[in-house]
Amino acid sequence: MQPELKSGGEPKTNYVSIAIFAWNEEAGIRSTLTSLFEQSLFGELARRGLSCEVLCVINGCSDNTPGVVQEFFDELRRSHLHRHAISARVENLKERGKLNAWNQFVHQLASPEAEYFFMMDADILIHRKETMLKMLEALENNSVPQVAVDRPCKDIEFKWHKTFRERLSLMVSRVTQSARAQLCGQLYCIRSGIARNIYLPRDLSACEDGFVKTLVCTDLLTRPALPERLCLAEQAEHTFEAYTGVKAILKNQKRQIIGQTIVHLLIDKYLMALPDGEKLRMGEFLREKDRTEPKWLKKLIQEHLEATRFFWQLYPGLLTQRFKTLKRLKGVQKITHLPAAVAGALVSVLPAWQAHSALKQGYSNYWPQAHRSGLKELAAQPHGWELTATTNNPQK
Repeated sequence: MQPELKSGGEPKTNYVSIAIFAWNEEAGIRSTLTSLFEQSLFGELARRGLSCEVLCVINGCSDNTPGVVQEFFDELRRSHLHRHAISARVENLKERGKLNAWNQFVHQLASPEAEYFFMMDADILIHRKETMLKMLEALENNSVPQVAVDRPCKDIEFKWHKTFRERLSLMVSRVTQSARAQLCGQLYCIRSGIARNIYLPRDLSACEDGFVKTLVCTDLLTRPALPERLCLAEQAEHTFEAYTGVKAILKNQKRQIIGQTIVHLLIDKYLMALPDGEKLRMGEFLREKDRTEPKWLKKLIQEHLEATRFFWQLYPGLLTQRFKTLKRLKGVQKITHLPAAVAGALVSVLPAWQAHSALKQGYSNYWPQAHRSGLKELAAQPHGWELTATTNNPQK
């Protein structure tokens, strides 16, 4: 249920807390921030007499990202229509890594009064102005979901003329998105209560979204998975820059495979066996493990590799998951999406071997810097790109 309006005076203490996780995003973060503060969410919160805080959690940057963000926030305080309902600040963490930034935001930095957390990356554009409000309302109006997500759109969806490789990339995405709502770490809204019961181990690597989704859908592993804990907000979308270069695609696949391997062994081979009492205090338990046994997860990884004979056995369905998803499609879609499923499986072979080799050498925290052109061209279309996202989207 939506909270009642506050009568007169200043806006209520922060109802929503938004984290923007940034690492060396000097070149493009202004576009991200511009799209964020054009969201209708802020006007709606102001109308209700509520306030919102925005924290740019910068982690281990070596460029001028903090300065760019601070300058933007200074402008915001002078000119934003709903500035009286918004507080914005930069949190500059010395330690690199989104996992630590996530933990710091949830357990240290966010307002204790916040009822909802938005987690977002600093290299996306939120091209539908109702996106974040739709996500918030999806949780306010239904007590079952704990996390609301939107639909992530590759920037190449907006192109009228696409190359064969771009069309194949989009088709692979549609195979993945044909499953139930997926938690994309680029942008999601989570109830603060469940988030505060989660702690991300320092060696979890790149798949924190898969870890969070599993804990949310199983009520911290105390019950069978309930997919309804995760909901897809209608007409809510954001844009990210797709990997189209061969090297970039392979590196991203390697990163994902390392992350999914760690999530698999952490959930299925370790945490699932804990007593329910330990599961219900999951965040405290994992934080204490990191404090008292800093290499405990690396040890689990090495034990898993010793018991894993072939690289394609890092986790169940490494090469076959896309075909399982394909089975859920109906009619002619199974045929039209088959090439994408085959291509996706073939593209995973080399990164799977590389991931296996990296893990054997003890490299679990693999997060290569993406050398991409940015979303500046798309962001420079202030009046046309939202319409284009609707009319040129082949899924619509």
